[in-house]
Amino acid sequence: MKHLIQTITLVFGFATSVAAQQAHYLANEGVMVTDGETKVLFDPLYPNNYGQYLLVPDAMRSAIFAGEPPYDGIDAVFISHFHGDHFSAEDSLALLQAQPGVSLYAPQQAVLGMRSIATNEQESVFDRVHSVSLQYKDAPITLQMDELLVEAVRIPHSGWPTGRVDVENIVWRVTLNNDTTVVHMGDADPNDEHFALDPEYWDRVSPDMAFPPYWFFVSDSGQGILENRVGARRNVGVHVPVQIPGSPMARPIELRSADLFTRPGETRNLE
Repeated sequence: MKHLIQTITLVFGFATSVAAQQAHYLANEGVMVTDGETKVLFDPLYPNNYGQYLLVPDAMRSAIFAGEPPYDGIDAVFISHFHGDHFSAEDSLALLQAQPGVSLYAPQQAVLGMRSIATNEQESVFDRVHSVSLQYKDAPITLQMDELLVEAVRIPHSGWPTGRVDVENIVWRVTLNNDTTVVHMGDADPNDEHFALDPEYWDRVSPDMAFPPYWFFVSDSGQGILENRVGARRNVGVHVPVQIPGSPMARPIELRSADLFTRPGETRNLE
């Protein structure tokens, strides 16, 4: 039906257009996903680039806080984990204050970070904050919000089992309007041992697009997880260091065939 409407629009020249299903890149692991009027953000606001990752451009940040197009009407924000290149407690509180229609989903560590600095005037925003508390090897959980189906599973941060084992890294699988499904993987560790714990969960849904950190493309294990576990129709890599060129042929050979987000504002269609 959607494609029929698009065809009629083209033939008869109607002024009203059909909104695209699209992934819109912010920076680092920041992505906006849209399906019609439904919009969600992943890891959109953070203070640190640690000398090697992109920051969200100032004009883009300002538009997100102001709710200016294309960042108007945001329904929900998803946080993968409490690291400075993914999350800012201050910015998250400020965004929820500025945009009363926005809900936030985040691991418990991030929510506790917000509560630790919240002022009395900011307490009311926590009515729209959904804290996810998952231990490693816990079963995935499912939440429902209006036009969103939200699923979450804790996958260890890269560096497991010797580093960052205490970090609550959440892999979000979000379905918009019962139609478009995306997977945002945060800084997931590319070891199939984690994903093999819940094979039925991964087999149950075939996402339209996944956003893995770029290191999933450079190992057989990571590529196997994307193909055999996550199972998205298309994978677009994020968390790409600035020294990796946008031009595929200028990259290290193992990344030349990978689809990577490298420029803020670039998009991929989900249709």
